[in-house]
Amino acid sequence: MTEQIRLPQTDAAAAHAARLDRLAEVAVKVGLGLVPGQELVMTASVEALPLVRRITEHAYKAGATIVTTLFSDEEATLARFRHAPDESFDKATGWLFDGMAKAFEGGAARLAIAGEDPSLLAGQDPDKVARANRARSAAYMPALKLITGFKINWNIVSYATVAWARAVFPGEPDDIAVARLWDAIFAASRIDAADPVAAWAAHNDDLHARARQLNAKRYHALRFRGPGTDLTVGLGDGHEWHGGSSTAKNGIVCNPNIPTEEVFTTPHRDRVDGVVAATKPLSYQGTLIEKIAVRFEGGRIVATAAASGKDVLDKVLETDEGARRLGEVALVPYSSPISRSGLLFYSTLYDENAASHIALGQSYSQCFVDGGSLTPEELAARGANNSLIHIDWMIGSGEVDVDGLAADGSAEPVMRAGEWV
Repeated sequence: MTEQIRLPQTDAAAAHAARLDRLAEVAVKVGLGLVPGQELVMTASVEALPLVRRITEHAYKAGATIVTTLFSDEEATLARFRHAPDESFDKATGWLFDGMAKAFEGGAARLAIAGEDPSLLAGQDPDKVARANRARSAAYMPALKLITGFKINWNIVSYATVAWARAVFPGEPDDIAVARLWDAIFAASRIDAADPVAAWAAHNDDLHARARQLNAKRYHALRFRGPGTDLTVGLGDGHEWHGGSSTAKNGIVCNPNIPTEEVFTTPHRDRVDGVVAATKPLSYQGTLIEKIAVRFEGGRIVATAAASGKDVLDKVLETDEGARRLGEVALVPYSSPISRSGLLFYSTLYDENAASHIALGQSYSQCFVDGGSLTPEELAARGANNSLIHIDWMIGSGEVDVDGLAADGSAEPVMRAGEWV
């Protein structure tokens, strides 16, 4: 038996490994709140293997019984769009998603590691992209409803892939771009704090306090005004604001998104009117949709425009009846750490935490008072939206004001120039 030779790590490599390990610890302890006896189902690209291994180690240390990781590969994804028969784009791996839903029903936690190439499918047939997304969304819906309904504890973190880094730092050598992206990820995820877990506890306290303030107001609607935007978003009957960590129906406290800077609630599906312009591009399933502008009437998008990716946007809106309606509205101050970084991440996980935003599609049941005990019919009666999709896009900036509207139409300022009043 030969002895393996281990080469010493450079100081930079050792420091990166330590930060990556802290990110994995935060993902398990803060993001998931994983408890002994839970299974964990994780999804990631093959490039994210170093983080997968660290998360797996921390999950087992936290008492996980089984950690199962499902890997994806962007080259394999492209091969499908280049060579698969046309009829394949109306199919999805239902058996796989059924298995995931069964795992969640059995109490498994869910963790996703993001880091996709924002423009992976930019050169592919928009019709095939839309059909594949629709088929996948339909197959995944039983599992997704368990997530959006907070039946389980779940979390999303990210990994700095080369393709993503190239998009964020164009023109930089790959190694420099990846290093800069990692610095941004670690900073946004509070990994560089002396005690990241304690830093997250303090941050969650701040977000909880902001949510309590908004819940005390009981606004009937929010009005957004700025360049290209004059939008009134009616709020669901009995809506409830949330931010930071939440308690899932299984009793486990989790932080679904790392990073997060938002407080959010559910709009009323029929009470959204006006025009709104996106303030950041939307990267959706490998397509970059830029300069979105839409008009709502009676809660429904009736007109769209975009500088690029409009064909994909329009096909997304055809997914189902609820795809043209809102399932979430979120407030984020323009001075948030991610906004101050000055970076456009081309990732919703990050860019949504730089600006106030709205989301097309599925509502979160947790965003209603006693939402966890309401039936689908009761949620719909309160204004909740139902859809195969949930897509966030950014509408806030330093030029956008937000007013809270009472039921009698009286208004008071909530944000001015993107900052809390």
